[in-house]
Amino acid sequence: MESLALLYRRRLDELERLTGRKIERLHIVGGGSRNGLLNQFTANACQVPVLAGPAEATAAGNILIQAIALGHLASLEAARQIVKRSFPVRVFEPLETDQWMAVNARFESLTRA
Repeated sequence: MESLALLYRRRLDELERLTGRKIERLHIVGGGSRNGLLNQFTANACQVPVLAGPAEATAAGNILIQAIALGHLASLEAARQIVKRSFPVRVFEPLETDQWMAVNARFESLTRA
């Protein structure tokens, strides 16, 4: 799980470099949002808060898009507010950032060829 979190960090760094924007938080939805240890490792490795949930994002998104298409919801923003009020989201704050920076440097030196 540590190497997976470090790979997330690599991709996050690439996205920041490509877009020229600093990513300030990471949202994890679907089944992966249920893995608290991976989510904490990801927050640590990426050095940004991780918001985890909802676990059933695909099903909820499908229903909400249908509701918008049928006129039951006015907009995507209205759908987002329903999700926000309906599903718990856990927040994982970065911890042990100095240690994870050192681990990331070692990981990069071993995996970059």
